[in-house]
Amino acid sequence: MTILDLRSDTVTRPTAEMRQAMMAAEVGDDMMGEDPTVNRLEQRVAEMFGHEAAVLACSCTQSNQMAVRVHCQPGDELLIHNTGHICNFEGGAPAALSGVSVRTLPGPGGMLQTEDLSGMIRASDQHFCRTRLLCLENTTNIGGGRVYPLSLLQELSAWAREHNLRVHLDGARLFNAIVAAGYSAADVGACFDTISICFSKGLGCPFGSMLIGDQKTIQQARRVRKLFGGALRQSGFIAAAALYALDHHIDRLDDDHRNARRLAEGLQALNGIHSLSETVDSNLLFFELDPALGTAVQFAAALREDGVLIGPMGGQRVRLVTHLDIPNDAIDRIVQAMACRIATGFADQPVQGKGPFSK
Repeated sequence: MTILDLRSDTVTRPTAEMRQAMMAAEVGDDMMGEDPTVNRLEQRVAEMFGHEAAVLACSCTQSNQMAVRVHCQPGDELLIHNTGHICNFEGGAPAALSGVSVRTLPGPGGMLQTEDLSGMIRASDQHFCRTRLLCLENTTNIGGGRVYPLSLLQELSAWAREHNLRVHLDGARLFNAIVAAGYSAADVGACFDTISICFSKGLGCPFGSMLIGDQKTIQQARRVRKLFGGALRQSGFIAAAALYALDHHIDRLDDDHRNARRLAEGLQALNGIHSLSETVDSNLLFFELDPALGTAVQFAAALREDGVLIGPMGGQRVRLVTHLDIPNDAIDRIVQAMACRIATGFADQPVQGKGPFSK
């Protein structure tokens, strides 16, 4: 039985062609600046987003925390949506690694609005931490997979700069947003001082992330990468996978978005599924199960027996993520499996693990 894994797009495996590109990579010592494939990737990504420099990191969590460290001093504060990955799913890293406080704010679909930020800058007083950084997430994750309009990114960026804040984007699924919204990487890059992008989600690489910014900031970030244990040696093998993905896996993200919308359409007909995402902007889909049926963890355990893996988010909430390892013809099978389990019940299903899935 073929396993259909919708827990996250992090479960993607390198394609045969990507593996060939990795094996053919020219490598050197990246710590010494001598890995030609890494150097080529960093230059390409920096130019793509209209910035001066970029640095390879192990994960988007690492690149996000590198940004927090270079923008803030211990005792400073960052502003972020209350569903943001940086404050919820990175192990308390702003406090643990950089001594930075996190101030969370509301907003629809995981997206901040300028009115949410009004009055949020701390007064310049010795009693208060200093508000130094605004962090956004595009696409939003737990906020519902929503895509920021470019006009809103520009508005928020202008607000931050008016208030002398630095601006960082957690772009773990930024290429999904770019494909869905139709704006360019350079359009987004103009709004931010630093941007993290991830290669191991929709782009299908085995791992890797990148932090993008001006030359001075990225030079500082390299020192932080070393401090955080993320400096690699012959990392050209990973860079080759990312270069392949940039060439071949960006445009196809639209297939994942269409599959997510098809999946939503199929689930709308099922009794017991509520609060289905009204808007499916990208490849993330959320819904709530009727409590009479059982919990999200029980539903996940039952579907596992059918070869369908889903992401229980705690309580009744479920997340589904489409990606390059979920083919178009799998959508009907997924809907049918869910329909059968809802019809037969799963409340007495023994469970292992609790979730939630954050990535």
